[in-house]
Amino acid sequence: MPIEAARCQEIFGHVLRASRSLGIPDAEAIVSATRSALTRFANNAIHQNVAERAVHLSVRVQTDGRTARATTNRLDEASIRQAVEEAAALARLQEPDPDLLPMAEASPPPEVARWHADTAGVTPADRAQAAAEAIALVEAAGQTAAGIYSTSESVTAILNSRGVSAYHPETMAHFSITAMAADSSGWAKGSACSHRALEPPALARSAAHKAAASRAPAELPPGPYTVVLEPAAVLDLAGQMFFDFSATAIRDGRSFLRDRIGQKLFGANVTIHDDACHPLQAGPPFDGEGLPRRRLALVDRGVVHEVAYCRQAAHLAGVEPTGHGFPLPNEYGEAPMNIVIDGGDTPLEAMIASTPRGILVTRLWYIREVDPYEKIMTGMTRDGTFLIENGAITRGIRNFRFNQALPEMLSQVEALSPPVRASGEEAFDMVVPAMKVRDFHFTELTRF
Repeated sequence: MPIEAARCQEIFGHVLRASRSLGIPDAEAIVSATRSALTRFANNAIHQNVAERAVHLSVRVQTDGRTARATTNRLDEASIRQAVEEAAALARLQEPDPDLLPMAEASPPPEVARWHADTAGVTPADRAQAAAEAIALVEAAGQTAAGIYSTSESVTAILNSRGVSAYHPETMAHFSITAMAADSSGWAKGSACSHRALEPPALARSAAHKAAASRAPAELPPGPYTVVLEPAAVLDLAGQMFFDFSATAIRDGRSFLRDRIGQKLFGANVTIHDDACHPLQAGPPFDGEGLPRRRLALVDRGVVHEVAYCRQAAHLAGVEPTGHGFPLPNEYGEAPMNIVIDGGDTPLEAMIASTPRGILVTRLWYIREVDPYEKIMTGMTRDGTFLIENGAITRGIRNFRFNQALPEMLSQVEALSPPVRASGEEAFDMVVPAMKVRDFHFTELTRF
């Protein structure tokens, strides 16, 4: 374990003694510690192995309606005291915040088990063997492989002077691979708290197959198409909207949900939860103030139902907090971070088979916001984009740029696969299905 619970308590004892010696009774400590390692490969060869250990202490003090935070990576008593003194000095410079609440009181979070000894014990040789097997599969297809295999174990602990004492250990493994051919490429990625849930050979085969199947890509005219979005594409695009499911963002006018709570914005087949205890999720079951994360029904059969509330936003609205706040002080408030989009019973293959003409999208990238209130996003396809004709994939096609409003897209979902844990590059990992969507807006071909 990067740091034990008893050591976190000892560190907090130093924080509390230092703050009280300064006449400040309320203090909070966030202790984070990580051991991580990564094996990187390119041009069909491993070229880098790195490992890192890090520990940080973030101290917040609160007095007379003022609060501030200071951080250190030194955990001796003198350095801890210095961090407390710095936080106190910063707090004195603040204007009093009339909406600042007393520090949170203890409320036990739900129990989740996300630390796996086998993942914590993965060695460089283990990662090298898995990478070598993946490289061999891509190389056998006459392609070039590049990617990473990382493993880590981490601890997050939050303790405060009002009794909060939350401790969460976790392991995580990521494997990502890109297979490159002369004029095409394929990609696959996975993540899991247990490295045994990853299948590097299967991911390598998928990437190599996509690179081979998309060679000599044809050009299609831009326009609206029925698309089949693989889970990674769903994650990276739909994931752009979840910071808007925030009471603070709505109050500040930063959310497309302003004046839309209770409205049917999406199709009746779209239901979305935030669920920190879902078996495929990751992360601590408590928020940045130590409150337990409550399961939220964000979207219920197309209707926007619930949003996240930090303690301050909940107090201002006269409701209960949901346990989704970020560490104070911050300007963002809160957001749901354990997204689960309910799926259906249509496998990806059946979506393709039911499509007379359409496009299969492996992944999206370089996604940016065009219109915040209509939630119109732009971006591009990459690493495996295919033409579907008469229920079968017939060839690879040139990549497209798209302009797509997310409420419109999620109102035009024709089929959903069972949900899986998905990893992308533009949003945090989520549990999502593949989707078949009609009239997805492709605006132009890209230059690659």
